[in-house]
Order: sequence, then C-alpha cells, then structure tokens
Amino acid sequence: MSTPARRSRPTNVLEVVAVEQLAPHLVRIWAGGEGLEAFEGSDATDRYVKIWFTQPGHDLDAPWDVEELRQTLAPEQLPVSRTYSVPVVEADRVAIDFVVHGDEGLAGPWAAAAKPGDRIVFSGPGGGYAPDASADAHLLAGDESAIPAIGAALAWMAEHAPAAVGTAYVEVHGTADELALPRPAGVDLVWLHRGEAVTAGTSPVLADAVAGHAFVDGRTHVFAHGEREAMKAIRDVVKRQGIAREDLSLSGYWAHGRTEDRFQAEKREPIGQIL
Repeated sequence: MSTPARRSRPTNVLEVVAVEQLAPHLVRIWAGGEGLEAFEGSDATDRYVKIWFTQPGHDLDAPWDVEELRQTLAPEQLPVSRTYSVPVVEADRVAIDFVVHGDEGLAGPWAAAAKPGDRIVFSGPGGGYAPDASADAHLLAGDESAIPAIGAALAWMAEHAPAAVGTAYVEVHGTADELALPRPAGVDLVWLHRGEAVTAGTSPVLADAVAGHAFVDGRTHVFAHGEREAMKAIRDVVKRQGIAREDLSLSGYWAHGRTEDRFQAEKREPIGQIL
C-alpha cells in the first residue's frame, strides 16, 4: 500500500514595521507586506500563526512549502515553528504578540531584538473561537500567552455585544504586567498575580480562580486557553458545571518545561489529551 502524500503547507512572509513593548514580558510586533492576504476573511478572535525559524547556518529563501522541505532536507536542517497569537488585523498591518522571559526560548528573544525590516515567515492563520453574543454570560481564562486572544475577544464584545456580562481571569507575574483592555462594562477583568512563581504553569492561581467562579443560571460561553496542566484543571471545573461542548473553547496549547516540538509530540499521548 502506498503512503498517502503529505498535504502542501505553504508559508507567507511579512515584514516588521514597528515594535511595541506592551508590558515587561509582552512584546507586540507590527508587520505588513504581501503576506497580509492570508488574513482575509479571518474573523476568529483567537487567530494564531505558526512562525518558522531557520536553523543556524541553514538560511532558506522564503516563502517555502514546509512539506517540500521535509522531502529534501535532513531533520536537523529543517526550520522549526512556534505558535503566536494575532490579536489585531488592520488593512495594512497585523499585530503578533510574544511573551518574553529574557533569553528563554526561541521566539521570545527574537521578538525582543526585532526591528523594522526583519522578515517573518509564517503559516496560517488558524483559529476557531469568537464570543457568542447570545450567551447569558462569558467566562474567559488564560495566562500571558492568552492575553492577545482574550483582549481581542473583549474588544469584539465591547463593539458588537456591549451588554455582555461575565468575567475574564488573566494570570500574570505582577501588577506591571497588567494591561488596559477595552471591554463591556458588564465584564469584569480580574488580574491574578503569580508573585514568586516566575512563569505560568508553576502556580495554581488561574485554576483556583476558575474553581471559585460563581457561574450564573443559563448558558455560559467559555474561552480558556493556556498552559496544559492549568487547562486540565479548568476542564474539570467546567465539566462539573455541565458546560455544553459547543459552548467551550478549551486549549492547553503549551506546557511548562516543554519545547513546542516536544509538546506537539505529546498531544498524541495521554499526557497531552485535554478534551
């Protein structure tokens, strides 16, 4: 039996036009160029892209097709991807937000040093959530990595569902990491501080806050994205509340102590299963 051909995975290219320090650990990259065409018709508030980084000494002319590269390059020569949110799409530019913790990781240090003219090779966008204006209440929860998507959802509600009610729980290191996020008057924004726990995934504050949340009668639309173990704990809470699957966007899209490559591999293992 022949092996099915892998589907094409083309990439696009953007160019950095500006860099904005939103908070001590959050950098926003504004980018434009021909790659903007990929975002046409993308209405999800949890939009994300996979950004591709070439290996040292193995520069490639972008754009490229990821699957074609797999057929011609050794594994150690292949570019690697990291996933980042796109909270704002404008006519001539998009915003991509990066959590930065010093020299930790691959994309964070790149974003901290980015400058206008730098190129971004990406695939996507993906995304599948937008607030349901007909819901009786909204519950949003996440760590720093989810701030872009939570902020985009709150901004959407402020414009399209100003009468919305609910709560957004956002875990950050401390007060300096809090942002002024536009939102409807009826949606509370609760900042949760880890304090001495430097990174997300090392503190129970987010899961504890959701466990103590006062769910209202009626239908609650839930968006909970962030560190995998925290999302498992939140999953158990919303299951006990009887939240319908169609009212739940739950994603543990990163794991403390794991590179994205290892994390993606674990998604096929019991440890990586969320729903």
